[in-house]
Amino acid sequence: MRDYLTFLFRVWRLSWQGSGRFYAWMSFLTALSLLGLHAWARQYVDGLQTTGMTNQVSWGAYIANFTFLVGVAAAAVMLVIPAYVYKKEHMHEVVLFGELLAIAVIVMCLLFVTVDLGHPDRFHHMIPPFGVFNFPGSILSWDVIVLNGYLLLNLHIAGYLLYCRYRRRRPTRRFYIPFVFLSILWAVSIHTVTAFLYVGLAGRTYWHHPLVPSRFLASAFVAGPALMVLSFQVIRRVARYHIGDLPIQTLRMIMTVAMIINMFLLLCELFTEFYYPTEHAAAAHYLYFGLHGHSGLVPWIWSAVGLNLLGLGLLVTPASRRIAWLNVACVSCFVGIWIEKGMGLIIPGFVPSPLGQVVEYLPTLNETLVCLGIWAFGALMYSWMLHVAIPIMNGSLRSTPLISDEPPTH
Repeated sequence: MRDYLTFLFRVWRLSWQGSGRFYAWMSFLTALSLLGLHAWARQYVDGLQTTGMTNQVSWGAYIANFTFLVGVAAAAVMLVIPAYVYKKEHMHEVVLFGELLAIAVIVMCLLFVTVDLGHPDRFHHMIPPFGVFNFPGSILSWDVIVLNGYLLLNLHIAGYLLYCRYRRRRPTRRFYIPFVFLSILWAVSIHTVTAFLYVGLAGRTYWHHPLVPSRFLASAFVAGPALMVLSFQVIRRVARYHIGDLPIQTLRMIMTVAMIINMFLLLCELFTEFYYPTEHAAAAHYLYFGLHGHSGLVPWIWSAVGLNLLGLGLLVTPASRRIAWLNVACVSCFVGIWIEKGMGLIIPGFVPSPLGQVVEYLPTLNETLVCLGIWAFGALMYSWMLHVAIPIMNGSLRSTPLISDEPPTH
């Protein structure tokens, strides 16, 4: 116990040590986070009238970001599967970074759900012992369970492996391997259950589609690896930790396959909606071409389609083997899917309304500041975890000589 408390104290002390560049970056993110907190405080006082949401469009930028980020968190499994299932040794050097990213992103997801609550004081209903959880009847209660379960799994795996690395002790397999394989199934479940939140709303015909869960997973396995590729390059440029090209090229191949599947599913959806359109195609028509003179989302979705096609074109050609072009592909895919799963998924589900009303949605400045603050807090959290984890992984922060919990083999 004393060793663990010493470990926590050294981590806390390391958190405050760094270069001027590190302090500038963390100060910048802290300022943005506080700006978002101030905007949320204004929303808490004045209510959701400070957002662009209405009775007709009751979900907006908060739920759009939540949906996108759940996929990014689930994509950490794209590092776990090659490392632990297919025994790719080169993936072990980055798998921990993927788990830390999943932790930060899940916290962001929970924050986006919190700020979307009209009555944050009723948050206790999402905690089983204290409120009316409505389990298992409510899909939202399932989502709460899988998100928090995935967060706890990654906290345990990452925390245990880092502590063993700090102690220079070989980790005991039974303490983390079962949780690793459980996290693989759990990662798929968090995005599938999130998709069921939309698919289960039969009155919203734009979401009531069997391809939605499949597209969620396919797009997640593009956006998540894209963010990881970009973050790994920042890590090897800024931190004293070597990340080879093999993990990045493995993620590139995963992105390529997932992006092809995602675009194929999009084509199937467009064929279903537009080949012989019915009244149920009104939302898709509003999204891609406008409806009754309202076309607020048209520039968004065609920008997303263009970015996704650009990213796919780069990924399927040898050009993406060069880091510069791979970065362009990653940024294009990440932004394109963020638009597609955000403004391109959430808003059309409410337009037109069940009464045929066309009410357009645009985030307000206050709403945008809240979103910016949460993104900044997620980046702040991930930066801090990397700042602590990298010295442990490269051996500059360690405790005792090599110790093993497992009996020696003869």
